[in-house]
Amino acid sequence: MRTQLFIDGRWTDPVNKGQLDVINPATEQVIHVIPKGTAEDIELAVSAARRAFDKDGWPNTTGAQRGAYLRRIAELIRERSEMLARLEVLDNGKPLPEARWDIGDAAGCFEYYAGLAEQLDDTSVVDIAISDDRFRTRVRREAVGVVGGIIPWNYPLLMASWKVAPALAAGCTIVLKPAENTSLTALELGAIVQEAELPAGVLNIVTGLGAEAGQALVSHPQVDKLAFTGSGRIGSQIMAEAAKDIKRISLELGGKSPLIVFDDADIEGAVEWIMFGIFWNQGQVCSATSRVLVQDGVYDKLLTRLIEEAKKITLGDGLKEGVLLGPLVSKQQLDQVIAAVARAQEDGAQLVAGGHRPGEFSQGYFFQPTILTEVPLDSHAWKEEIFGPVVCVRRFTTESEALTLANDSRFGLAAAVMTQDNVRADRVSAALRAGIVWINCSQPTFTEAPWGGYKQSGIGRELGKWGLENYLETKQVTTYISRDPWGWYIK
Repeated sequence: MRTQLFIDGRWTDPVNKGQLDVINPATEQVIHVIPKGTAEDIELAVSAARRAFDKDGWPNTTGAQRGAYLRRIAELIRERSEMLARLEVLDNGKPLPEARWDIGDAAGCFEYYAGLAEQLDDTSVVDIAISDDRFRTRVRREAVGVVGGIIPWNYPLLMASWKVAPALAAGCTIVLKPAENTSLTALELGAIVQEAELPAGVLNIVTGLGAEAGQALVSHPQVDKLAFTGSGRIGSQIMAEAAKDIKRISLELGGKSPLIVFDDADIEGAVEWIMFGIFWNQGQVCSATSRVLVQDGVYDKLLTRLIEEAKKITLGDGLKEGVLLGPLVSKQQLDQVIAAVARAQEDGAQLVAGGHRPGEFSQGYFFQPTILTEVPLDSHAWKEEIFGPVVCVRRFTTESEALTLANDSRFGLAAAVMTQDNVRADRVSAALRAGIVWINCSQPTFTEAPWGGYKQSGIGRELGKWGLENYLETKQVTTYISRDPWGWYIK
């Protein structure tokens, strides 16, 4: 495990020599220390990224050259996949099978953007038709510049890949600031790009606190673009700070995503997808379908089955075989979830399953799978992101009512619909105000498809070709091609 920052292709101690403890959320024990970078380290990292972009020629490499680096990074991630997955469990707490899935997805993300980088050789400069044949106009797609990438703690290496892979594919350089709770695999990415012989300064990794390293990165005048995934509160602050320099931004923020179950839905399938939608990764998922709306005709049956299945979920250390729900990432997160459930009950919600720290664990940030019913529509639990294994269930009567309830949110990241009526599924999915809609499923994510939300769930889209567009500028180049030097004056 790494104990230094990765800046300008080298491992280096932070300027102030500070350190942060790494705590295993399953045991509450300190298992490692990481460097506590500050503004001085961000300055070094941005300077390295600036030089790599402005002077060393990284944006002038071909897409094929950049794609080769990305493919090598993907190969090295796969070679170290088991080690990386186990680090994610120790750092984040998620069950090992989930972590293995995440690492595989991270490698796949680098491979995907390697392909898009290669395609840029044929598509980055195109001629366009214009109305005056005395001129020729071309449109160029060019790298935006130095990127500041700030990622959350719920999918550490995967969220890093969502920022780093498309940025490098586009020809940008990047300074990555991982979440202070889960920086281990981000630092390992530094070792991977070093072995892949990525040019110095193209990727820099500075660990540290958001209020120190993160703020310095956001406000740095030499950063051209900010890419952030995290809470709406921090996203709003980043947007305000970026406005001072008119920095480009992409924000993937929170959600309070609805899942609608109609009377004709497959009940057993719906229960399975509800559990996947809220208990996967301990519910620490921005798109978690945490508001479940169930039509009257199947409400009682579905709720009974959901309670039965939730009680069967095995909690424990993510490295133990058979564990389906690990601990929350930190004591702070656990305390927030406990407080949210207590507040929900004070507001009138009924606790029908879970709601407590499991008594069989003397340590660890564990919390039971929790189901709340009769949740008031104006309550914190119904309106705000809890970011834990807590689902709110309400009944509805008509499709119109369900849509009104589903769309009544300041968020609009994701939504899900459970029905066997294909016409209704299409109608409802079109009416939902969300950037991602799942039909008869919840949470499948594909590198090729756009990811992002409406309203206060963010700005822009990640993944797919849309993710690459985040890191490209558009330039018009027009040439006067007439033989007559004054011909353009003549109408």
